[in-house]
Amino acid sequence: MSEHETMREPTRRDFLYLTTGMAGAVGAVAVAWPFIDQMRPDASTLALASIEIDVSSLQPGMSLTAKWRGKPIFIRNRTAKEIEEANAVPLTDLKDPVARNANVAPDAQATDIDRSAGQGKENWIVMIGSCTHLGCVPLGQAGDFGGWFCPCHGSHYDTAGRIRKGPAPENLPVPTFSFVSDTVIKIG
Repeated sequence: MSEHETMREPTRRDFLYLTTGMAGAVGAVAVAWPFIDQMRPDASTLALASIEIDVSSLQPGMSLTAKWRGKPIFIRNRTAKEIEEANAVPLTDLKDPVARNANVAPDAQATDIDRSAGQGKENWIVMIGSCTHLGCVPLGQAGDFGGWFCPCHGSHYDTAGRIRKGPAPENLPVPTFSFVSDTVIKIG
């Protein structure tokens, strides 16, 4: 080590530089915090982030409409016949071959199982109830395929919520959901 590289003792000036820099950093954070804090969602928004729905009263063949994030949600307990009919549809007959299910891979095919609640709960289907054409709310248990029918422009969905006929370009989307018990579905 040369004599120019020797360590020197900190001076009062070094201490003042350090404390001034720290005070400036604390001040910058104090000034920025209100702007950062305003970007957090309020309690009412967080409350709508997820909902739990009791489906114990839904017998096979029945459905209900709930509201989540300002959108209608269709929940249906399908009959064995409806599941059988949905499984019998060749994927080549579908207008939109993608499942559009937030619970499976983004490129999953629109098979009945990938549109439903999954293995062991194939009878349950949960979908956002807005027509993918212009956002109208389709009517349930209607249309040429016994699923949903949008009377505004004539889109027909089957019992798995897949677009089969009409101007709608995509299947009804399936939101993120899970069963928290045998009779309660958590959406979001």
